[in-house]
Formats: sequence, C-alpha cells, structure tokens
Amino acid sequence: MDGRVSEHAAVLVDWSARIEAGENVVCVASEGTHDLACAVARAVGERGANLVTLSGSAEIERAYLLGYSEYAGIDGEDDGGDFPESPAHELALYENADTVLLLGGGRNTAALADVPSATRQAASRARTGVREARMATDWVSTVHPTRALAQQAGASYEAYENFVYDAVLRDWEKLAEEMARVKEILDRGSEVRIEAEETDLTMAIESRQAVNSAASVAYDSHNLPSGEVFTAPADTEGEVLFDLPMTIRGQRVENARLVFEDGEMIDWDAAAGEEVLREVIETDAGARRLGELGIGMNRGITRLTDNILFDEKMARTIHLALGRAYNACLPDGKTGNDSAVHVDLITDMRGSSQLSVDGEVLQRNGYFEWEDEFEG
Repeated sequence: MDGRVSEHAAVLVDWSARIEAGENVVCVASEGTHDLACAVARAVGERGANLVTLSGSAEIERAYLLGYSEYAGIDGEDDGGDFPESPAHELALYENADTVLLLGGGRNTAALADVPSATRQAASRARTGVREARMATDWVSTVHPTRALAQQAGASYEAYENFVYDAVLRDWEKLAEEMARVKEILDRGSEVRIEAEETDLTMAIESRQAVNSAASVAYDSHNLPSGEVFTAPADTEGEVLFDLPMTIRGQRVENARLVFEDGEMIDWDAAAGEEVLREVIETDAGARRLGELGIGMNRGITRLTDNILFDEKMARTIHLALGRAYNACLPDGKTGNDSAVHVDLITDMRGSSQLSVDGEVLQRNGYFEWEDEFEG
C-alpha cells in the first residue's frame, strides 16, 4: 500500500476529526476506497474508538431509487411521490454517532445521471432528518484517488494520485494562520462586492461569522482537503458568471449566470447543464438564495478536477452555494438559509477581478493584499 494512504488516514482521524477513545464513529466508504477505509479503520481502532462501516455506493443508491420509484409509482413527471421520511433505524445510527467519516471515490461519477430529477428531489427532501442528524456530528468528508476520478479530472491515475496528496498532506496549521487574516476581515465587514467579467455582485455579511476552514472540526471545517474561508451571505444583489465548469448530479454545467434581486434569484441560464441547474433551483424556496460565499486558498490545488471537494478550494477562486447555509456562520440561536440542497458554483478570479469588503480591496486578480503579486 502507498504510504501516503496511511498518512491521509492519520490526518483525517487526528487533525480533521479529532477522534478520541470511546467515541462512536461511522465510516461511509465508497466502492473505490478500500485501501483508505482499511487505513482509517486501523487508525480508529488504534485510538480506542468504536467503528461502524457502511457502503457508500452510488450504484446501490441508484438501484434503490429506481426500485422504490416503481413501488411508489414515482414516474419522474410529478412532484416526486413519497419516499420514507428519515427511516428510524438510519436516523438512530447518526443520532448516536459522535463522528461520521465520508470517504468518496466511486467507480462511476455519473452513476445517478439517469435517475429522474423528481425522484432525486423527493429522496433529498425525505432525508432531511437523517441529513441534519449527520451534520450535527463531527463529520468530515474526504476523497481517495480512484481511476474514475482521475478520468473525470482528465489526468493519468499516477498524476491524479500526486495531485490528491499534494492537496491533502499540507501544513494545515500554517495555512490556518493565513486564512485567519481573511476571516478577521470578513468578521468585521458588512458588505462584500465581487467584480469580474460579467460579474458585479454585492452581499451583506454583517453579524455573520466566517469559518476558517482548515480541514478540522476544531475550526468548524468538515472537508479534507480544505483551504477556504467561507461565510453565509444575505441580501444578494446583482449578477454573477460562474466561468469554471463542473459536474452537478452527473451533468456538466458550464458558464452558469445567475441574477439576484432582494436576495432571491430572479433569472438564470447556462451554456450547458441548464436542465440540472433548474432541477437544483426548483428543489425548494431556499434553493433560490445563496447559502455560502467561499474564498479558495489551497495552493496545493493547482487545476480543476471536476470534483467540488477540490475545485472550490483552489487558490484564486471564489465559490457561491445555492441553498443551505451553515449555522456555524450565524450568531448563536440564529439559523441561515434553509434548503435540502447545497450546490457550489465557482468563479475564476485570476483575470481582471477584485473582491472588496466595505469598499476596501481584499483581493485583486486573485492575489491578497499581503501577497507580493498584489497590485495596489
């Protein structure tokens, strides 16, 4: 086994999830993650925690969704029919878990592409309780390099392995210190403005609390790799072009353009993938609003891979998410935008662009004000 797999597992268990003896851990392992799952299981055992492992197969999920659709008479044309609401046995598992580790890396990145949108929307809504219980744990999502993901990224398997480990095996404490500077500016700010090609968007961030997403639950961060600072915007006005392509629910989305007024999306289009974008937007009322503004800062991520876990963290990009906001960004007792979806879209800031907070330029052409490349 590649020694970097064990390093990955150690970072996940110790730095990211902070697992301790006696804790209840659920590990959801996709089909292609066997080596990482074994390394994680050993690390969890060595730390004296309790482990339950589940299959995270997208192909099994597809089979169930299609099978239940036949049983319930969901034809893909109606409002989605009825899926069981957060089954008690699954809900109990997550309600009794301290930590959930999600190991991504399937055999087919488009396994769910032919499941009707009404079916997927209905299933997503029905699992709200399970999803909330899982997110109440110290959950962490990561990715094991697989050939399917390498193919999706347009890379050889060896090159993709190197890319993944360059992104994951970093000096997280050092990066956390730099990202803390961005967090402090956002925490003090009232309004963010993003200006780039076909983009002029303002968002209110007053009383919000930014998250220094340093790949650890200790930082309210739940992705490995991470390397972003994010907050929950409100009162969005203007338009934005997402010029970096990505795959959503098995379909390619390119050059998506969204227009906001009074905080709500009033118009949208896309050069490709408009159908799946519409599917996301029509999930519920909250899907028409933004739940996240994120600023990518992981310099180990140097190229697009068509995997949002990596791409949204790429340095010199920003991303906005339609749907659910993270309560970690809100004052105690307050909740943000509510939705069954959280779908990220990415804008390249490496061209002529700037990101301002309360009129002061924080980033120009992708470089922060403290970097040598920043042009005042």
